[in-house]
Order: sequence, then structure tokens, then C-alpha cells
Amino acid sequence: MTTLKEQLHEDLTAAIRDRDELRSATIRLTLSAITSEEVAGKAKRELSDAEVLKVLAREAKKRREAAEAFDAAGRTEQAARERAEGELLAGYLPKQLSDEELTAIVAAAVAESGATGPQGMGAVMKLVKPKVDGLAEGGRVAAAVKAALTG
Repeated sequence: MTTLKEQLHEDLTAAIRDRDELRSATIRLTLSAITSEEVAGKAKRELSDAEVLKVLAREAKKRREAAEAFDAAGRTEQAARERAEGELLAGYLPKQLSDEELTAIVAAAVAESGATGPQGMGAVMKLVKPKVDGLAEGGRVAAAVKAALTG
């Protein structure tokens, strides 16, 4: 079975062969971010698939935020490109949890921890985070927990 990084390299080769500029540029930037992560710190290391997924998620989030910033500045052409890059990267990420699924997980964690009110947010987050890691953004999770605790 190929690793996620090997899959990215294979997809880059195919994109270059097909002369798909958007795909090849996006994958190149992502592989560059992965390499930067690998050489960060005192010793070079090979990232696991889970770590590569975190880099991919971070890169996809950057694209979404850039698209919003370009939209706010009235630069729709650049915003469309950033969105397209984000969608391309999202194809490598696991399917995100729906709002209903996230709410159900949070409700179960609130019941399990017995937390009431905003002061119990840390205890609930500690239970929820391992279950949704990689399947929902931290901001979404925090908002769902806060909504569940404040009523």
C-alpha cells in the first residue's frame, strides 16, 4: 500500500504529464510544506500518514482563508483559484463530520463528563478531541461544545 506522500508524488507526475497547471502547482506547494515539516527541528524525519494529513488540513485551511480574504478585497479571480486549490486538497482528506454527527458526539461527551456551563468546556473538549481529530476543524468543535454547554 502506498503512503499518502507517495500518492501525492504519483499525482504530481500525472498532473505534469497531463499539463494540469492548477493541480501540479497545488501538489508542489503541498509537498514543499510536507518537506518543510520533515526538516523542521533538530533532525530530518519521515512524516507518518497522520502527520501528512495534518499538513494537508493546514494547507486546505490556508486556501479557504485566502479565498475569503480575496473575496473581501473584491479579487474574485484569485478567490476562485484558492477555492479550487482547497477543493483539490480536500480530496486527500477524510470526509468531514456533518453538523448532526458532530453535535451527537459533543452531546455524548457532555453527558459522559457531567459538565454544566462554560467552565466544563475543557473537560468536554478533552473527550471530544480524540474522536473527531482530522474529521472536524477545531473551531467547529469548540463552537459545538460551547453551544451544547450554554444551552
